[in-house]
Amino acid sequence: MNRLAPVSEEPVTSDEEISRDGGGGGQFSWKYWFKAHFSLLLFQKKSSDLKTLLSVLGCPLFPVPIRPNPNDQVSSSAQYIIQHFTAATGCRKLEGRVKNVFATGKVTMGMVDHVGGRSIGTGTNVAEKGCFVMWQMVPDKWLVELVVGGHKVVAGSDGNVAWRHTPWLGAHTAKGGVRPLRRALQGLDPVAIAAVFSSAQYMGEKCIQGEDCFVLKLAADQGELTERSDSTAEMIKHVTFGFFSQRSGLLVYLEDSFLTRIQSPGTHPTYWETTMSTRIHDYRPVEGSGGVMIAHGGRSSAVITRFGDSLLKSKAGVPVMTRMEEEWSIDDVAFDVAGLSLDCFIAPKDVHRKDEDDLDESQLDWRSSTQPLERS
Repeated sequence: MNRLAPVSEEPVTSDEEISRDGGGGGQFSWKYWFKAHFSLLLFQKKSSDLKTLLSVLGCPLFPVPIRPNPNDQVSSSAQYIIQHFTAATGCRKLEGRVKNVFATGKVTMGMVDHVGGRSIGTGTNVAEKGCFVMWQMVPDKWLVELVVGGHKVVAGSDGNVAWRHTPWLGAHTAKGGVRPLRRALQGLDPVAIAAVFSSAQYMGEKCIQGEDCFVLKLAADQGELTERSDSTAEMIKHVTFGFFSQRSGLLVYLEDSFLTRIQSPGTHPTYWETTMSTRIHDYRPVEGSGGVMIAHGGRSSAVITRFGDSLLKSKAGVPVMTRMEEEWSIDDVAFDVAGLSLDCFIAPKDVHRKDEDDLDESQLDWRSSTQPLERS
């Protein structure tokens, strides 16, 4: 029994990555497509901020799992909003008929200057461009491969465990149960959006960037938070808000935040709060889907705030903030792709090594905003 692969500070070549990403082997044509499509991106200059960008914005998970038969009482207001959304997107046509989804897209990521709040690609910031490919299969199976600025991040779910592979942490699992990929719920998967928000709490109305919206709230319960905590990190909250346009019925804004308390033995506690918001737009019908609408573009921003006695001892109480942004677009979407099988979602072998005495728990955790920033 060996430990997981040690942290690597250098990007891995495309041949090495594709041979060990656990995606089902080279016999699948999409593997060759991915290798050829991303080969040039893998040799771009590495940015000092890229680990932080990919850790936070690359493959974040949604706060709560999809519950097919929620036990919680659903308000009539929430039911009305979801019905309006499903009618606007036409996603009911996909339920029970479509077994898998394939999508490709482009991303541009960058850090945001603290002073002046300048956006990506301006001032001293360098915008990192990249692309991604994503597969989903009913139920609870997904795989995303994203390459930006010389690094590739792979994340997936085989229906039982969610995992991620990065060049600096290797393969590691997500604590707690399987949750959907946040990127898929940014307007790309209307069926999952309707399912996950079907048990949401109605919070009223709010105007977001000039759009009058209904607001639905979802929050991880205490049991889920406990499962995602350990001896050094306590997940205090993880909530999300979906903003559905009163005019169109579409999901136009998504915001979620989580708060974590970090404390190693003999040290003062540090608190990490990550807030991510996404403006979703460019809803268009997918060719050959009978008019099903998905979002083809959006802009996400994330703010990580760190505070506690152990930070900035000379300026006690002053929080440390990290800001970053991502613009994304969808190039192609297809339903029921031939040749996509369960083998495509097999997790890496390292993920299934469960010997707690032999594995370093810090290597197994999936705290997208904590470890990479502390190691940078």
